[in-house]
Amino acid sequence: MVVADPKMLELIEAAQNVARHKAAVLITGETGVGKELVARIIHEHSPRRSGPWVDLNCAALPEHLVESELFGYEKGAFSGADNVKPGLFEVANGGTLFLDEIGDLDPKSQVKLLRVLDGIPYYRLGGSRKISVDVRLLAATNRDLKSAVREGSFRSDLYHRISELYLEVPPLRERPEDIIALAQHFLERCRPEAHFTPEALESLLLFEWHGNVRELRNLVLKLAILSSHPEIDAQDVRDCLGGRGRPGSDAAASATTPEINSIAQMERHMIARALEEAGGNQRLAAERLGMPRRTFCRKLSEMHIMLEEHHNGSTKASRQPPLGRRKELQIPVSITTKAGRSFAAASRNLSLGGLGLQIQPPLESAEELTVAFTLPGSRRRLEVQGVVAWSQADGMAGIRFVRMGDSKIEVLNRWLGINREVGFEQVSAADLLEAPVC
Repeated sequence: MVVADPKMLELIEAAQNVARHKAAVLITGETGVGKELVARIIHEHSPRRSGPWVDLNCAALPEHLVESELFGYEKGAFSGADNVKPGLFEVANGGTLFLDEIGDLDPKSQVKLLRVLDGIPYYRLGGSRKISVDVRLLAATNRDLKSAVREGSFRSDLYHRISELYLEVPPLRERPEDIIALAQHFLERCRPEAHFTPEALESLLLFEWHGNVRELRNLVLKLAILSSHPEIDAQDVRDCLGGRGRPGSDAAASATTPEINSIAQMERHMIARALEEAGGNQRLAAERLGMPRRTFCRKLSEMHIMLEEHHNGSTKASRQPPLGRRKELQIPVSITTKAGRSFAAASRNLSLGGLGLQIQPPLESAEELTVAFTLPGSRRRLEVQGVVAWSQADGMAGIRFVRMGDSKIEVLNRWLGINREVGFEQVSAADLLEAPVC
């Protein structure tokens, strides 16, 4: 499984963790995002990995065949049943059964499936001997099963039985680093001598990818076959996409290739593009450029580079305060990770984009979390979503603020404007959210 995006890396880690347990797992996500691959990771990291892996697409079979496929039948059970056929539950005994598109199961099959999952022995169709199996169930769907439960098309008790653990696979459009990694992977498999130009990869990021990984794979296959030259550029991509990019993508695409007249401009363009392709993750961007992270952060500050600057093709330095400006600020901070763990930390500095912290144990880079603190001289306690921009073994870490509501932005913006004596200036919401933390 080719993965580069932090969201997917976190999902795979979660899949490996739940693999150790026998609980049923429901995997949701749009068609083509890789739900079956996540299910296979769970099986391959589970104590049942030496047992059988059996999968069934519930939407691919007519209703009258689903039950016989799952539970099997005896000879003579119905017209055409010339031999005994074990069901998939029997075949998967001691291993894992993966039911894809489980939301398409008919009500009759849902009832029998629930009984088997509750450990109740069952009969084959036309059989008189009860069968007991030991199977770990993994299920996947692209439907909203909660809505289906409310509408009455999916049993509530079955939903709760198959969703003891829940994993959601994000769509490809929310995983920019995976778009790049998968496109290069598919091209290498189809045509090893070919390669994408940086502008071509940027064009891929401007597309919505409603068909997700399957659609990307088909596009790369088409490019590999139809391109007469080994270098696939942005125009080749646009021709294959047929102008189906996101709204405003043509303007954005032209903006990603500014006129470069000096080495300094080229360096600035490369740093901004690497930061955008890394989804704002400075550590990953620095690694892609082969640059030490401290050097990368220093150049961000010196060049006043923001994540959106390269994408929008316009410099905001005219209204942007110096990004390197930070002030020593020691206040208590509460940290809650996405997994629900809570820590107490001490801030070391506050910048326009986030907080510098001292915390033990050290945080993981790219980890999403919530930080809560009270601004000095204010009774207002702020709770802000953030991501770990960088982390060191000694517990020092930089938190970049993300997804701040307008009211919180206004409060922090006003506080920064009031406290000019500590070196801050009034800033806009866009500046506050886009400023890098180093």
